[in-house]
Amino acid sequence: MHQRRESIAVRVGGVRIGGGAPVAVQAMTNTPSADVAATAAQVLALGEAGAELVRFTVDTPEAAAAVPEIVRRVRDAGCTAALIGDFHYNGHTLLQEFPDCARALDKFRINPGNVGFGDALDRNFAAFCRIAVDLNKPVRIGVNAGSLDRALVEREMRRNADEGLGKDADQVLNECMILSAIEFLEAALGHGLHEDQIVLSAKSSSPRRLITLYRELANRTKQPLHLGLTEAGMGVKGLVWSAAAMAVLLEEGVGDTIRVSLTPRPGGDRREEVYAACELLQALGLRAFMPAITACPGCGRTAGDAYQALAERTREFVAARMPEWRKRYPGVENLKLAVMGCVVNGPGESRAAHVGISLPGSGEDPVCPVYVDGRIVTRLRGAPDEIAAAFHHMIEEYVARTYSPT
Repeated sequence: MHQRRESIAVRVGGVRIGGGAPVAVQAMTNTPSADVAATAAQVLALGEAGAELVRFTVDTPEAAAAVPEIVRRVRDAGCTAALIGDFHYNGHTLLQEFPDCARALDKFRINPGNVGFGDALDRNFAAFCRIAVDLNKPVRIGVNAGSLDRALVEREMRRNADEGLGKDADQVLNECMILSAIEFLEAALGHGLHEDQIVLSAKSSSPRRLITLYRELANRTKQPLHLGLTEAGMGVKGLVWSAAAMAVLLEEGVGDTIRVSLTPRPGGDRREEVYAACELLQALGLRAFMPAITACPGCGRTAGDAYQALAERTREFVAARMPEWRKRYPGVENLKLAVMGCVVNGPGESRAAHVGISLPGSGEDPVCPVYVDGRIVTRLRGAPDEIAAAFHHMIEEYVARTYSPT
């Protein structure tokens, strides 16, 4: 991994972004923010899943009026995630008309492309910045490919044609996004915000375009950068496209906070975007959130689905125990487990884990060697429930023995 890019530190509530701080995980609610109960519940769920910053839409007077109560409920429940208001079109008006909303939030997010046009854009952006200055609130200036300032795009397209620069539309749009981010950064500073109050983003839905954008933005500013595709998509596509873009940038040391903008299935679990962001950071060795479980993918050598069932039960066991483990055993998130399905890779992967088990494959002796810190400590036999119970008991003992602070 390349050395982390040096950036200015911005404090958002209790979270430090940039300045060498660990890459922070962000998520966004999809409930109507005027629905206090639903929004507060989802913020709590996202925070419990690992989100350190949670953003929610503030788009109507009803939503702005609801913000203080949302914040109160979240804080009363013990959640410390930084809470961010997402503003488009009318943010300057809502923050002026609902000062309790402005005071309650930890950060404001503004998309300059949706603030107005011409003189109105300048006036509205200035008003927005003045409120942030008066309340000493940090701001993310978030430029999106789908909502760029039309005047800027028309100007740069015309210049490309008039000067015969030969750039295609994607190249011009990328340059417009960088120009927009930097122009509004300079404008925000001119309106009184300090460098340590401003986070930047320049989002696209194209992984390759996103990589190009952030490489350039990282070279041209010292502000902390928020990474993420504008819309990643659903399921496997959303996961792969997000990882394809952000893993490259994070490996190059670019990025201070991330969001995996997955489209959930109807009624789906919004926490999936948090789990994905945590897994991405853990895969790159940047953060550790949960014990890692290496599990056999299966092939013609594996026998039945016993190893799959044990892997799933082990995942559920770890997830259920983590709330208590986090409180009692510092560092437990670095635990490495393995559940393997035959003799080919089973012993090797199990030895490499802190605690690993290798189930017998087709035609193998029906015993399950268990390895602890690279050594066989026992060989389990019996029904699947008995083996699972014994294996999980050994994990519990290992955690208590290894991560106990006393």
